[in-house]
Amino acid sequence: MRLKSEIWVQAYLRICAVNSVTGVLVRRGDADAGAIFIRVCRLNGTSDLYGPAAAGLDGMDAERRFALCLPNGPDTAADAYLARQAGYDPDLWIIETENRAGRHCLDDWLMPS
Repeated sequence: MRLKSEIWVQAYLRICAVNSVTGVLVRRGDADAGAIFIRVCRLNGTSDLYGPAAAGLDGMDAERRFALCLPNGPDTAADAYLARQAGYDPDLWIIETENRAGRHCLDDWLMPS
């Protein structure tokens, strides 16, 4: 059984804080099963954007996995992508972190490249 979105988000924000990465909840989604997107703002006008990995991949039934949606693109591209996703799914969560080096604290949840 997968953790509820709200609990996962709270834990992720705590992990960010422990690792000295600023993390802020930008949009609150459905507490039980909302999709989660994580934007890593590099503070130079670019961002990395991570979102849910495609359904049906190994490990998806028991735990959340993330994939890179937009690598090191302009902030405006990330804004547009998230606006489109919110149009499809009004229950999504958006977390924004700020780190010049692009640290995301998602190492245990990333799908292998």
